[in-house]
Amino acid sequence: MALPSKKRPRSEKRKRRAANRLKKMNLSPCPNCGKLIIPHRLCPFCKKYKGREIIKEKIKTKKV
Repeated sequence: MALPSKKRPRSEKRKRRAANRLKKMNLSPCPNCGKLIIPHRLCPFCKKYKGREIIKEKIKTKKV
């Protein structure tokens, strides 16, 4: 069974965990609607990517 040879100091443990922090997301404006979105992703507001409509909205019709 593998065990550490000696106890690690508190500062060494904290230095190792410092890399696990959350990073700020890079947001860029959508070229179509101008809202802030994650780059290289489909815009959730206008459903376009690079000026092309990817998801067409479904038109609801009432059945009589």
